[in-house]
Amino acid sequence: MAKANATGNCRLLKISYGAMDPIFSNKLLFPYFYRTVPDGSTQYEAIVLLLENFGWSWVGMVTVDDESSQRVGMDLYNTPRSTCSESCLHGYWKVLLEGKQKCCYYCAPCAEGEISNQTDMETCLVCPNDHWSNGRRDSCVPRPIEFLSYGDTLGSSLIIINLTFCLVTIVVLGIFIKNKDSPIVKANNQNLSFILLLSLIFSFLCPLLFIGRPSDISCLLRQVTFGIIFSLAVSSVLAKTVTVVLAFQAIKPGRTLRQWMKRHLSTSLLVIGSSGEVLICVLWLFYSPPFPDYNTGIEVGKIILQCIEGSAIAFYLSIGYIGFLAMMSFIVAFLARRLPDTFNEAQYITFSMLVFCSVWISFIPAYLSTKGKYMVAVEVFAISCSSAGLLGCIFIPKCYIILLRPELNTKSNIRSRSGRRS
Repeated sequence: MAKANATGNCRLLKISYGAMDPIFSNKLLFPYFYRTVPDGSTQYEAIVLLLENFGWSWVGMVTVDDESSQRVGMDLYNTPRSTCSESCLHGYWKVLLEGKQKCCYYCAPCAEGEISNQTDMETCLVCPNDHWSNGRRDSCVPRPIEFLSYGDTLGSSLIIINLTFCLVTIVVLGIFIKNKDSPIVKANNQNLSFILLLSLIFSFLCPLLFIGRPSDISCLLRQVTFGIIFSLAVSSVLAKTVTVVLAFQAIKPGRTLRQWMKRHLSTSLLVIGSSGEVLICVLWLFYSPPFPDYNTGIEVGKIILQCIEGSAIAFYLSIGYIGFLAMMSFIVAFLARRLPDTFNEAQYITFSMLVFCSVWISFIPAYLSTKGKYMVAVEVFAISCSSAGLLGCIFIPKCYIILLRPELNTKSNIRSRSGRRS
């Protein structure tokens, strides 16, 4: 190099056939030096491209221990760093091996809800709340929203069941209206029977508020509507039970007074019983009303759209109040079950309240152990079963007598049977 520089200073042209050092390309230092081989740096770039193309991770070099060889090493650094592991693909991240060099690691898959969309990522990216990782963990996709819909098999089945029972209840109401003057209808307070049947019709329609996409209005109405309708139905049963007892007492002395008490007490029980539930629901809506909520923690990879009760205390207080009315009806009906056949509705009420209480006692643990749309389905199922129990136990036996045993639906038959029992 010194000779070449010297010849350059003497302005003598120097031609080289083997010099590859990039320094000879500097025309300021060697203006009269010309070489016939290319710059070595271009070859180094070519080696780098080969390494990247084939994905080689280790490079071995044999060079002479001189200044030129050291420059070659600096030019590869006149490169991708070596690793002892394969590259981590999309969906994986690098986990460094303890006690090893940083180039030594293993590839771990991203957790659910996390992704890696680049090679050799050191951490995974967390998806937004309304998104979730796909199967390959390399991109975030929108979470599906789930609720008990009308198109769902479970939802449509519950709708068909409730509409069928609603239609049956309407038919029973029609039978009672048509035979309102018959002894068996008149003997058990026909007005309370009509109110109870109307309550059952709305009870079977009430689950329609529970099925479908939850909204602000549907969440507000579903529990409140259910509570008021059921309190009215159970209050009617309680009033009918008291009517049975008072009706039997009416055959004894003081009949006028007892008839007056029978008429006004049953109405009072109906109003007071349903008013208590109305008060609970009003306070519930005023202080902590139900509302729709998008829950991402119930099922992996899904958004559960559901109604939150708002106040859990108010919800269970509403259920508990209805249960209290049902227990009162059961106790009174059980005590009056041995009255004469004319007023033997107490036997049917006892069994219906037993079914009603059994359903709702089973409902609480089942409701607490389910999640998402199945929690809604459990409540709808409880509403349907308890309403069907009231319909079947109280009204179906009477319809059987009205339609298939009309000879039993006469005053003379009732009086004769009543006399034998008394």
